[in-house]
Amino acid sequence: MDTIAKTTAAALGQRTTSASWVDVEVRSCALADARLEARLKGLLSRQAERPGASLPMVCQDWAHAKAVYRFLDNARVTDAQILAGHFAATAERVAACAGPVLVLHDTTEFSFERSEPRAIGILCKQHQRGAYVDGRPQQRTVCGLKMHSSLVVTPEGLPLGLAAVKFFTRSRFHGAKALKRTINPTRVPIETKESYRWLQNVRESTERLAVPQRCVHVGDRESDICELFCTALAAGTHFLLRTCVDRLAVDGRTTVCREMAVKRCKGLHRIELPAQRGGAPAATAQLELRYARLRVLPPIGKQARYPALDLTVLHATERGTPPTGRAPIEWKLVTDLPVRMLEWYAMRWRIETFHKILKSCCHAEDSKLRTATRLANFLAILCVVGWRIFWLTMINRAAPGAPATLAFMPSEIALLGRLRSSAAAPTSGAPALAACITQLACLGGYLARSRDPPPGNLVIWRGMTRLLDIELGYTLGVRDLGK
Repeated sequence: MDTIAKTTAAALGQRTTSASWVDVEVRSCALADARLEARLKGLLSRQAERPGASLPMVCQDWAHAKAVYRFLDNARVTDAQILAGHFAATAERVAACAGPVLVLHDTTEFSFERSEPRAIGILCKQHQRGAYVDGRPQQRTVCGLKMHSSLVVTPEGLPLGLAAVKFFTRSRFHGAKALKRTINPTRVPIETKESYRWLQNVRESTERLAVPQRCVHVGDRESDICELFCTALAAGTHFLLRTCVDRLAVDGRTTVCREMAVKRCKGLHRIELPAQRGGAPAATAQLELRYARLRVLPPIGKQARYPALDLTVLHATERGTPPTGRAPIEWKLVTDLPVRMLEWYAMRWRIETFHKILKSCCHAEDSKLRTATRLANFLAILCVVGWRIFWLTMINRAAPGAPATLAFMPSEIALLGRLRSSAAAPTSGAPALAACITQLACLGGYLARSRDPPPGNLVIWRGMTRLLDIELGYTLGVRDLGK
């Protein structure tokens, strides 16, 4: 276990038998009433015990369900207040770590099937399969919410928590591609665009973490925004972003791509690619690296408001022919840092995994709540649960030798020890974290063969659900039998 993993483990291990991880994540919440805080703690605990279950199944009776519905619809409760405690806990974990941390930014959509989409909001319009009128395909309106999140991870990929979240929806169809035919997007102030959320999250996450010099903000091609570069530098923090625009460079008579095309290859870098479902198998790709320090200019329409910046431009292109089933890798990155860090950009996929957990494990899109406000509050709770699942999966890889009390209560450790299968390695003395998480994954279908990779998010999620049922049955048995 390296130094960063040890420090992180210490930060996350400050818990007692009377203070669970839920207490840590809600103790700094900014709700207006102590009763609301108690309701939030109870709902988060129940949802974490049965991640992915519907609210009626989580509540078990009408009285609790009605109280939860009232909580989610309370005008004094917002998603920002629900997540305030988690944001504060994330900042504590970052403070306990040494070295840089990566703040991964991305946007995802949650779509819902509703007869009246206006109460939630509009995402897009889609063609209805098999629906035609006079030979023309008919369209249907897809309703839902968008979430722009900022996930903090260590350079090794251990998720420390969320630092900022924005939920937003649309009252009408956006049609951004059609708008580009009539207006010049560079002439529109960034404050009036949906992309302004990138700037807001960079500011808020940097302020909450309170260590701007240690933060590196990472984003995909959607983050290629001139204003974002300037916002990060003004906040005293760093960025590593993938570009999609061939910007003006040097004196304005050339572009970044033209300058990089004449640069020679300065090195090779290998990255591990996971297997793609229905596509290419797991493989190792070799990338040719070209990098240079360039003067990058803002768009012509923004040069009066924003200065030119001296940035490091890095182009990484895959060498050779990629296997069938995937496109060749071509990363065009820009950063304010003076060195190249491909490994850090490769960690950007962690936020995609987090969004997948929300949809596949927590079943966020199965909710039947009818308004955008209720859904945003509920999704805020699921964000904490989803982070917990992700953290359990990754802490096993970052600190397998840590004590099991880092992630489990004593009663859970005892039960997992009694359930340990022959496939799991026996332990002497206090069980290690890896042994308990392996057994938890075995409850979810993990086979624990010698050559199997570490357990993933899906089997951890299934194991968490089964462990609750086993613990409930064990508790009832002890009470009835007195053993």
